[in-house]
Amino acid sequence: MGNRLSKIYTRTGDEGTTGLGDGSRVPKDSPRIEVMGDVDELNSLMGLLLVHPVRDSIRHVLNEVQHKLFDLGGELCMPGFTAISAEDVAFLEQALDQHNAELPPLKEFILPGGGPAAAACHMARAVCRRAERRLITLDRQEPLSPHLRSYINRLSDLLFVFGRVLARDEGGSEVLWRHQR
Repeated sequence: MGNRLSKIYTRTGDEGTTGLGDGSRVPKDSPRIEVMGDVDELNSLMGLLLVHPVRDSIRHVLNEVQHKLFDLGGELCMPGFTAISAEDVAFLEQALDQHNAELPPLKEFILPGGGPAAAACHMARAVCRRAERRLITLDRQEPLSPHLRSYINRLSDLLFVFGRVLARDEGGSEVLWRHQR
């Protein structure tokens, strides 16, 4: 593949618009660009999470998720293009089932924390939920593939489970919400 970003600045966005993959221009604060930004932030948080020592099974899934989030951003950038499939959602569900099976049932809500990697995972989960909300807003205006919604929804569930697993792996404990404090 050739050098795709030979010039970093183009000045074409100075007036408050940005280009989509199909050549059209939209305002930088449009719902599509907002969700693309959230997905980019989420992918960056995945990278931050991966600088922590995490078990190989989680590292493998998160590496795949980073690539899929980039694909998802591409799908958002090119209206009409599809990059996320039912198989991608199934991949997350399999990882969820595998890692959730080792956890005790929840009896209380969990506060974010439990160790550095677990806390980073909870931060990524919160941004994932924001991306999901913005994706729903965009979908109301411009119908999207239902696989996008499912993928982001499953990913936030997976990040919650990974946060629980990582808290244990890091020798910490889950911080339980105490409603009677």
